[in-house]
Amino acid sequence: MGAVSEKSMRWQVQGALVIAVCAISFAALFFRAAAPTHPLVQACTRLLLSAVFLCPFLFRHHSIFREDIPARNAAIGCGVWYAIHFGAWVTSLTLTSVAASVTLVTATPLVLGLVGWVRGVDAPSGSQWKGLAVGCLGIGVIGWGDFHQNSSALVGDLLALVGAVGMAGYLYTCRPVIGRVNVLAFTAVATGVGGVLLLLACLAAGIPFTIPGWAPFLALVAAALFPQLVGHVLLTWASRKVAPVTVGTATLGEPVGAATLAFVFLGEVPTTVVVVGSVLALVGMIVVFSGGAAEEKRA
Repeated sequence: MGAVSEKSMRWQVQGALVIAVCAISFAALFFRAAAPTHPLVQACTRLLLSAVFLCPFLFRHHSIFREDIPARNAAIGCGVWYAIHFGAWVTSLTLTSVAASVTLVTATPLVLGLVGWVRGVDAPSGSQWKGLAVGCLGIGVIGWGDFHQNSSALVGDLLALVGAVGMAGYLYTCRPVIGRVNVLAFTAVATGVGGVLLLLACLAAGIPFTIPGWAPFLALVAAALFPQLVGHVLLTWASRKVAPVTVGTATLGEPVGAATLAFVFLGEVPTTVVVVGSVLALVGMIVVFSGGAAEEKRA
């Protein structure tokens, strides 16, 4: 009975991660559709709208955060990481291609592997180190290609990597507490804090908080409802059951989905260098994931 239950849970987690990846693959498309809204305004609006939609769940479970101080602090910390992740990544979409941006922002498993090595907890195995090397090579190829293309694209690549660090921080921060709190209430706090921080950043930078028209606004509503409330909520829920590096590795499908959508709807064809670099980065991340799964089986 236990084996059946474990198998059922494994299928639930895998199904949730597949749906999550499908949902987040639309994010880049929605953000591009929200142009010419400033990228920080886009990121801020997505998070604030998500927080508003999730308010009923926060009101219902607010006592959890009053009584569980570590959970409250983790939710606030995740909001900080969300601000970093979305602020950097959405800006990168205005500077480099969708394929390069989304590939680099999903380098989260590489970040998690390096953090595990530095912390001495969940350090990469021998095969995972090989995957990390291949993944870093792929990131280097994309950066090299964009460096020879224009400096703006290279800045976009670096911002996408900052976004990957932000997502890695989010997964690490939520992992210890997410199993004992309501996921939707937790996400309400995280998106609310992230949205407020980005709003403050806009005010400090003198960026007008304007959305030019209903079409861009509806695109941001769609970004809040689908990639955020479906995609990121399911990623957060999966963090209850599996390690952060597993959740991070599940997002490997996002570059393929996002690049395909960008080609179909935006007519954006990635360069050969970006394709080669993306393939190398994805192969490296898959090796990292496979190495981790093998270690778990031997344990």
